[in-house]
Amino acid sequence: MIDAADRRHLARCSELAERGRRTAAPNPVVGAVIVRDGAVVGEGWHERPGGDHAEVVALRAAGDARGATVYVNLEPCSHHGRTPPCADALVAAGVARVVTAMVDPTPKVNGAGIARLREAGIAVDVAGGEIERAARRQNAPWLTLALLGRPHVTYKAAVSRDGRTASPAGPRWISSPQSRAQVHELRARVGAVAVGIGTVLADDPLLTARDTDPPAARQPLRVVFDREARLPAGSRLAASAGPDAPVLVVAGPGATPVAAPHVETLAVASPAEALAELGRRRISALLLEGGATLATAFLDAGLIDRLMLYRAPIELGRGPGLFTRAVELPEPWSTAASGPDILTVTELREA
Repeated sequence: MIDAADRRHLARCSELAERGRRTAAPNPVVGAVIVRDGAVVGEGWHERPGGDHAEVVALRAAGDARGATVYVNLEPCSHHGRTPPCADALVAAGVARVVTAMVDPTPKVNGAGIARLREAGIAVDVAGGEIERAARRQNAPWLTLALLGRPHVTYKAAVSRDGRTASPAGPRWISSPQSRAQVHELRARVGAVAVGIGTVLADDPLLTARDTDPPAARQPLRVVFDREARLPAGSRLAASAGPDAPVLVVAGPGATPVAAPHVETLAVASPAEALAELGRRRISALLLEGGATLATAFLDAGLIDRLMLYRAPIELGRGPGLFTRAVELPEPWSTAASGPDILTVTELREA
């Protein structure tokens, strides 16, 4: 049975997990809290692949966890990977109870961690309900990659009050400086950012994560979708491509590869094939920043998982919309202010 204290500690696990958002991929973001006699004695989070898992970090911080309750936003692992199983570490530490927000549905675990704990006489509670749904949303990139073999796709767009994403008069900021700063942080947190060739030719974007706090330690893979591979060699994307800032052009079969250093051309027949290749490269999250044509192609293929809209308090009168056709969207599950804008987040597919 989950009570108010359990919910509070699980919420803290979620907060701790976010500290690994930039660095843990393609692993899940996980936080752990250890409580004994009503007091928090240890906390931890998973920082990067190959590093200690959250439970192990929290156990080390606690020192002595005998008889304690361990909270974690994801079922403790039960298999040997780069590190030993967390379930075994919890058994060895002599904890009395484990509370997890959700069962790990991936084939390597899928309840085996919970079974290992219970076999050792440790009480285990799974929160379920809205706590589980929130935990799955938090780890949607990892779940999508693990279960579907492709990155989780978030379509991000700035939209005016009358539903326009660009002005017919030419380039113009729609969203506020606060919203644009958030987008740079989003780029720092994903493995890839994608646009269509129309956006490149119209706006000549860089698509890098800039002016973040702290500064981005790495840049996302920058992806351009264009059947004809027309990325100009003089574009800012091509000119800024390098070993630490690669560019990938997704083209159709038979397209002539782009002749520019550190720009790779990938020939595929569909967006789904492109995402499958990104999945093979262990990219778990993709931020789609393209215009209506590319977004509609992704939508029609069932490849948009999440929609993030920065709704600005301006009207443009004319210009393109989010998609090239009318689309009925579900109600957003999250709404927040972003300067003068309103950010709405809608799940088109639950993880």
